[in-house]
Amino acid sequence: MSIVGIGEDGLAGLSPAARALIEQAGIVFGGARHLALASDAVRGTARAWPSPFEEGVREVLAMRGENVCVLASGDPFLHGVGAVLARHVPVDQMHVMPAPSAFSLATSRLGWALPDITCLSAHGRPLDLIRPHLHPGRRLLVLTSDENGPRALAELVTVAGFGGSRLHVLEALGGAREWVRGVAAEAFDLADIDPLNVVGLEVEAGEGARIIALTPGLPDELFEHDGQLTKRDMRAMTLGALAPRRGELLWDIGAGAGSVAIEWMLADPSLKAIAIEERETRAARIARNASALGVPGLVLVQGSAPAALAGLPAPDAIFVGGGASEAGVMDAALAVLKPGGRLVVNAVTLETEALLLARHAALGGELTRIAISRAAPVAGMTGWRPAMPVTQWSWMKPVGQAR
Repeated sequence: MSIVGIGEDGLAGLSPAARALIEQAGIVFGGARHLALASDAVRGTARAWPSPFEEGVREVLAMRGENVCVLASGDPFLHGVGAVLARHVPVDQMHVMPAPSAFSLATSRLGWALPDITCLSAHGRPLDLIRPHLHPGRRLLVLTSDENGPRALAELVTVAGFGGSRLHVLEALGGAREWVRGVAAEAFDLADIDPLNVVGLEVEAGEGARIIALTPGLPDELFEHDGQLTKRDMRAMTLGALAPRRGELLWDIGAGAGSVAIEWMLADPSLKAIAIEERETRAARIARNASALGVPGLVLVQGSAPAALAGLPAPDAIFVGGGASEAGVMDAALAVLKPGGRLVVNAVTLETEALLLARHAALGGELTRIAISRAAPVAGMTGWRPAMPVTQWSWMKPVGQAR
């Protein structure tokens, strides 16, 4: 099987070797646009990529043993079909000829150094994913879904307090319809945008811009909450104890405002989390917080533990912020946690603290008493006002211990 990346310049942009792969193929798969661009080189049967996308993958795999060529946009391994097919086809059975990606073409037009740019895809994905990357002076390249993408991006950026940011809309790069235009996000007025576009963003923060810091412990005011929130200092210490590692899954039991699960996911794009919350109003609030803070992929389960935990994928880490004293919650968490996984429980009541003392005596781990005081006005002066102390138990499940 061959995979040939093709740009908007069509056959003119292909090497002789890439063109030969198309000409020699008995079956050529591609989107309607790709097949039109390569039509003069197709000698075999042209097969338009079906919908849904997965059906096309099945059709290609069913042709194993035949001379099949798959056409892709630019670099097939940059958010492309090449990466999907490589999950099913050994690399030594593929001959891949990439073309320049949309990101490479964009940086060449803007004069930006690709290693210094954050490249994101919003193609078929929530635009909220760009929010954590909105930092002053940062440059982003965003691949959009269609002609409406640049305006939606400008509106999101403006509402978040970055209206002075410069947008570069690069359309149909590499082809006869190529067009590059620039505009401030808050003054976006571009029309007749080509559906095939990528947006370069030079981030400029205005007063009160919603900047999502790179470290745990975001300001409490960034979260919508009803008081049921793991506060900033405790949240930072809790995330430190949970110790996220690439690709891991967290359960946030009794999630409240979802702050721990959200900051877990912000630590790395590979991280996933499930927030379990009993109250409907709080569950809806968690969903809003997740979108507003750039992690719309947070999975929300409304229900009470331990019943709501049934059937969920096994976690690498568990945080119990509420409900630890409910019957069966701790036993269920301990049982399902993967070997080597971390469990962190915060207690503010004497009853829950007693449970943690018992678990620590039986299983070990680390027990920490955390007392935080903040300066506050006192009779015209300033004094320390203590918050309720928190007892935190953190425990790692032995690697040799089965679930």
